[in-house]
Amino acid sequence: MLRYVLAFSLLSTPALAQVATQSGTDGKNALGTVPCAAIAGQPLESCKSELRRKDDGSATLAVLLNTGDVRNIYFTDGIPTSSSSASKLTYETRHDILIIFIEPGEVYEIPKAALNPQ
Repeated sequence: MLRYVLAFSLLSTPALAQVATQSGTDGKNALGTVPCAAIAGQPLESCKSELRRKDDGSATLAVLLNTGDVRNIYFTDGIPTSSSSASKLTYETRHDILIIFIEPGEVYEIPKAALNPQ
C-alpha cells in the first residue's frame, strides 16, 4: 500500500510543480487530488479526485473540475480508454506521468503507478 501512497504523491512536472496526492484509501479506492485544467489555456490546478478500481483491472477516475462538473475517465489495464465526455480523448506518457487530454482543452496528469493493479 505504501508504494501507492508514494505514487499518488509524485510531482507531475517540475515546471508547474502540481502534485497528485492521496488523502485516503481503503486498499482498493483512493481519494486525493490530481493536477487538472478544465478549459484550454488554463494553468493546471489541484482538483479533488477519487480513483475506483475494479477486480477486472479496470478503474474509474472521477475528477471534480473547477467548473463544478465531474469528469469520469475510464481505464483498462492502466490505459485511458474513454471518458464521460463525448469529446475525443488522447493521452501521452512523460516519464512516469500519464497526461490525458479531452478536447477542446481539458488536461489531467496522473502518476502511472497509481493505476497499477493491486
